[in-house]
Amino acid sequence: MEGEENVAASRDEQDVERASCGDDGDAQGEGREWSRIPTECLCGPCVLGVDEAGRGPVLGPMVYAACFCPLTCKDNLEELKVADSKVLSEKQRDEIFQRLRTMPSVGYLVQALSPNYISNCMQRRHKYNLNALSHDTAIGLIQRALDGGVKLAEVYVDTVGVAQRYEERLRAVFPGIEIAVRAKADALFPIVSAASICAKVTRDSMLKSWKFVEAFENPDADYGSGYPNDPKTRAWLTRCMNPLFGYPRLVRFSWSTVQTALQDSISIKWEHEDEEEEGHTNNGKTSLLSFLNRTSLPSQHPLSLPPHRYFKERSLCQVLTLHH
Repeated sequence: MEGEENVAASRDEQDVERASCGDDGDAQGEGREWSRIPTECLCGPCVLGVDEAGRGPVLGPMVYAACFCPLTCKDNLEELKVADSKVLSEKQRDEIFQRLRTMPSVGYLVQALSPNYISNCMQRRHKYNLNALSHDTAIGLIQRALDGGVKLAEVYVDTVGVAQRYEERLRAVFPGIEIAVRAKADALFPIVSAASICAKVTRDSMLKSWKFVEAFENPDADYGSGYPNDPKTRAWLTRCMNPLFGYPRLVRFSWSTVQTALQDSISIKWEHEDEEEEGHTNNGKTSLLSFLNRTSLPSQHPLSLPPHRYFKERSLCQVLTLHH
């Protein structure tokens, strides 16, 4: 079949490919990584696990990973002694990840979401919270595996939010696949443990090699783990805040830790704030009079305001008399 032929052809290329997501135009710290899809995964029933790394930190990306293999090869993961990445040392994680990458029957997918993208999502007018973002990212990884030709029979996911609701949503999106969403799934299912390791190693690597793209002076890289309770991270946030521009894109500016720190920065008054305040009545609603000719109002009237900058810059003025 054409889809499988394309996938098979791609396996003859490089082992790992990378592509920029470009969801928010932020090339730094956002992207995808995927391994070759093993031939066995295109032919027989497979199991896939999903987990993340970096959900809570104030610095760096959040990374989601999916790991998959044929059902007949699940025992191979147990032989690797995969476990929840949080209970393994950095050296152990790196060693297991390198072995996973060389196993002919195992494939993986990684999606990294930049700090800037996460914050922009959380601060939209219609908020896209971290749980919804996590669910959609996991769904995207599963769908990508299916699109690549992987014959998924079982999927195991570490829960975000209420496990039952999350599981029901996944079953609705992927009917015909056995799906289990569990708390601490990375400690219960080896395939999720493998995904946890892929995500953690990828995030750590991105954090260590982060390149600051901001024009102002580059801050130092001694920022620790990136978690708000890490003394190194807190010291870095204090030390590296620019009083005018705030923080570089490494920082998730929607986090309360950052919002508190920015209270000590330079206060900026935006022009439209004055105009909005003066154009509103006491009950917070805009008066209809504000849309009428303000020049006819008494000079002391609160609605007797100068034209908005938009009209001044374009030399536009109100028409007082219409001629037919």
